[in-house]
Amino acid sequence: MSDLLQALRRLPQLLQFVLVGGAAAATHLAVVGALVAFTGLAPLWANVLAFLVAFVVSYNGHALLTFSEARARGWAVVARYFAVASLSFAANELLYYIALNWLHWHYFWSLAAVLVLVAVGTFAMSKFWAFRSHSTA
Repeated sequence: MSDLLQALRRLPQLLQFVLVGGAAAATHLAVVGALVAFTGLAPLWANVLAFLVAFVVSYNGHALLTFSEARARGWAVVARYFAVASLSFAANELLYYIALNWLHWHYFWSLAAVLVLVAVGTFAMSKFWAFRSHSTA
């Protein structure tokens, strides 16, 4: 496993961010699907629980891979990254709503645009605030 992690750390940081984000998104979707299918939980509630599970995947992936060079660890980093993830989740929902209901864009292209915009903001906030190294904190 450490060989794989070392190989992944040689990838460009933006690609690492996309890989970790993809793993977190896949986790999010899988948890929503499982909760709705196997427990009958309403999709909106399942979405909140899935966000929390995916947050664990996302935080650990970014801490161990994407922003590992900063060596930023501890509850303060977890709290900052949770704030970033929560803000990103809220921004995603708001921008998607605007694109669909005010701009009347196609749902697919609306979501694609929103995901790119939110990801850029998430990357910047994560790199320069949430996972900022102790030496610059």
